[in-house]
Amino acid sequence: MIELFEIIGIGLITLLPLANPLTAVALFLSLSEDMNKKTRDHQALMASIYVFTIMIVTWYAGQVVMSTFGISVPGLRIAGGLIVVFIGFQMLFPVRKVHDALEVREKTSEMQKEPDTDIAFVPLAMPGTAGPGTIAIIISSASAVHQGTIHVSQWVIIVAPILVFILISILLWVSLRSSAVIMRFIGNSGVQAISRLMGFLLVCMGIQFVINGSLDVAASIH
Repeated sequence: MIELFEIIGIGLITLLPLANPLTAVALFLSLSEDMNKKTRDHQALMASIYVFTIMIVTWYAGQVVMSTFGISVPGLRIAGGLIVVFIGFQMLFPVRKVHDALEVREKTSEMQKEPDTDIAFVPLAMPGTAGPGTIAIIISSASAVHQGTIHVSQWVIIVAPILVFILISILLWVSLRSSAVIMRFIGNSGVQAISRLMGFLLVCMGIQFVINGSLDVAASIH
């Protein structure tokens, strides 16, 4: 059980800065201001379900995609690391607010024409929560597990990812349901401060992924 809790902890520490539910909260509030409570709650629930679905499909189908396109694990680690570093720098030094993102502007324009537009999948679930960085890290982790570079019990490998994805989805759902309270409590400045802290963690993580991928490439040459 200790091994299970350790893996779940590592998974949450790795994915939460990328998923960043607080950014999703700000995005959700900006897009749902004209919705009634029942609709907002439904959108929050669907967004969390979509996030879980994206993550679980990525975990199990990522290896197939890599094999199909001939992508190596070191290559994926380097590419995923670069994506994470880029996202981290964007969070550290934002040049635009989350409300100005292309997906948000498109959805806002669409909602002005059709007030009942679904915002759960785009942009809340993807790319708001389960974006390219999250997907790259999940595929990289799944590849490491399949190659046996992570030495844990087989039952932990089966159970831990599912629990991690469920916990992240539940955390997103709770955050979206409590979005108004969260924003009143920490405010925009609080969201920006936490986002910058997570951005710094992402830069560090991304650079480490690039280093690990480069070491794998160097080892294969020798």
